[in-house]
Amino acid sequence: MAEDLVLDTAIRDWVLIPLSVVMVLIGILRHFVSKLMRSSQVPDAKIIKEGQLIVRARNLRSGANFIPPRSFRARRFYFSNEENGLLHVPKGQAPNPQAQMFSDPNMAMDMMKKNLSMIIPQTLTFAWVNFFFSGFVAAKIPFPLTQRFRSMLQNGIDLSTVDVSYVSSRSWYFLNLFGLRGLFSLILGEDNATDDTQRMMQMSGFGFDPTKSLGAEKDSLDIVQHDWALPKFEQRAEAVLRKVLS
Repeated sequence: MAEDLVLDTAIRDWVLIPLSVVMVLIGILRHFVSKLMRSSQVPDAKIIKEGQLIVRARNLRSGANFIPPRSFRARRFYFSNEENGLLHVPKGQAPNPQAQMFSDPNMAMDMMKKNLSMIIPQTLTFAWVNFFFSGFVAAKIPFPLTQRFRSMLQNGIDLSTVDVSYVSSRSWYFLNLFGLRGLFSLILGEDNATDDTQRMMQMSGFGFDPTKSLGAEKDSLDIVQHDWALPKFEQRAEAVLRKVLS
């Protein structure tokens, strides 16, 4: 049976609260340091044009049934014909994003700055937590949990007799690391530099080809089945009037 522990208030005052405050302050500091290290970039006109084309094609798909069939076919041909359609990208003309990145030193330098601003503070903070607060039981979750949460909540404590609801100081660090995104969004705004999960997704998506979205939108537009809704409005209005008058 799991043992019930009595947590000293000194652990709350000298471990739990300082660790949380330091994590928040480090996140705010990282945000402003990242803004200082960020170089000003001129938006690529080609990327903006492709994004506007995708938005226009999506609007055409969503409102296809509110225009006549002839108008829809003309617009779809304008976007997706194989000769000079706006959404058609020839196979040999698709750019290689990896080659573009290595050819642009500013892009590679910005990625390196972002990675350093993420890795260095996390490494130093984890070393600080592991050195000063290792082995502390910092908090207790006020509801029962299964044994599957033991490895996540009791990192650094190798005692199977301790109840799963107790949280170690090292696990509290990881919970703050990935759980403060909402607080940072309220303090720093949605587009802040402290979202590590977004950066990891960007790093894992290295080499993403933006021209593939044009081909995907072209395929989605080609399979749209047009059904003009205007001739049916009279029938619907007549049915509604019949229900009202009956």
